[in-house]
Parts: sequence; C-alpha cells; structure tokens
Amino acid sequence: SKGKKHMVEFVSLTHGGQPVSIEYQWLNREREHTPLLVFLHEGLGSVSMWRDYPQTLCDAAGCRGLVYSRPGYGRSTPREPEARWQPDYLHIQSWQVLPALLDALGVDAPCWLFGHSDGGSMALLFAARFAERTAGIITMAPHIFVEEITVAGIAAAREAYLAGGLRQGLARHHADPDSPFWGWNHAWLNPAFRQWNLEADIVGIRCPVLAIQGEGDEYASMAQIDGIQRIVPHTHLLKLADCGHSPHRDQAAAVTEATLAFLRSASFAQL
Repeated sequence: SKGKKHMVEFVSLTHGGQPVSIEYQWLNREREHTPLLVFLHEGLGSVSMWRDYPQTLCDAAGCRGLVYSRPGYGRSTPREPEARWQPDYLHIQSWQVLPALLDALGVDAPCWLFGHSDGGSMALLFAARFAERTAGIITMAPHIFVEEITVAGIAAAREAYLAGGLRQGLARHHADPDSPFWGWNHAWLNPAFRQWNLEADIVGIRCPVLAIQGEGDEYASMAQIDGIQRIVPHTHLLKLADCGHSPHRDQAAAVTEATLAFLRSASFAQL
C-alpha cells in the first residue's frame, strides 16, 4: 500500500450558512462495486494523520475507502479564529456535515463507518440517526459521556500545545493547527461540556457494531464501550492490552484482524 499515490481532492459544502471546502481522498476507487468504508478522524486528526492505515485496511478487506478532514481540520477550510465550537459540535458534524458530504460525493448506498475517538462518537450518532445509510460501524476509543480522565487528558494536551511541541507536530497535518486544536480544546474544557452525553442519542442503533478500546487509553475508561454495549446489546467488544488511545497505531494488526472478522460476520460482501 505504501507505493500507492493518493490524490487529495476538494469539494464545496455549506456549513453554518458559509461555503466550506472539504479535503477528501478516495481509496481503491476503481473497485466501484465493493462496499465503502468511511473513515472518521479523531479530535485532532485529518486525512494525513491516519497515515497509511485506511489503505492497509481497505486492501485487506478488498473494499473502497473514503477519508476526509472535517471543517476546521487538515486542509479543509479552517475554523474562524473567534468561532467557539459548542457542546453539540459532534452532533452537527454527524447529522449535517457528513450526510451533506456523502450526498455531494454521490454516495447513496449504505456505507460502513470506521471512527476514531471523536470520530468514533460520530459513527454512533450517524448510525442512530441515519439507519438506512449505515451498513455497520467500527467505533474505536469513542466517548459517549465525559469522564474525569478525559478532561484531565485534554487539559494536559493544552499544556503540551502551549509549550510548543504538540503545535509543531500538528502543523504537519493541518494548514492552521490553531483551528482544530483550540476548537476541540475549548469545546471539551467548557464547563457546559460536562453535561455532554450520547446515551439517549444512540438508543435504537440497529446496524452491526464493533467497539474497540485500549486498556491504557489515556482519555477514557472501559466504561465507554461497556456503556455502548449496555445501550446497544448486539455490540461486539474488543478490549486491547498494551494499547492507548490510538488502537490502529498501537495494535494495528489486532484491530485489522478483529475488523475483518466483524465485517465477515456482518456479511460484508467482499470477504
């Protein structure tokens, strides 16, 4: 997969009454009759932040992939410096922006969602609201409510960003690193965000669900994926030892193997 040249493309959408440009990338586009895996990035992620994992997974599954950077991230239109993301910002991304993007790209068949962290929460929100558009979801290190460990991790990220090292790292993946960082950081550290909770929103998810979390996740406890299974009883859980908040990096082979087995059990057409 390393030899493949990825073309990053852009599409225009309306978001919050303003036109925004969204960076996206098709993987294995030529396999037009195969299922589609849509990758939803983390709270500081982007197309490039995934590195080659989406390509590796799509090659292993024999399917197509779609990777994109949300507004404010990567090479998509940055957040206005004074704009404050409110506690419902992930609902807006899941219920407005993602469906608009799929429409703009002509994706009308049900797709599979592979979400990490904030993107894992988005996969749950999208599946609950758009059952007819969702074939199944893999939600990795998701949040469904706010824990003390989450707030502490996000406060620590703020210190690292102000110290400069984290900002430098993010500048490799975002045209304007302040845009995603402060959008995400201010939202999660806003006292109003303590009430943020998806438990009522995800009742009624019908599609197959695989929820993955590392035992060493520095942003959440197992209460997150255990909570998903309590609300959506048919959820499959994968708990990984020696694994932090990014299972696809810390335990890539285990995540790929579990995802392929899950797709197979959910009668994913290609496997």
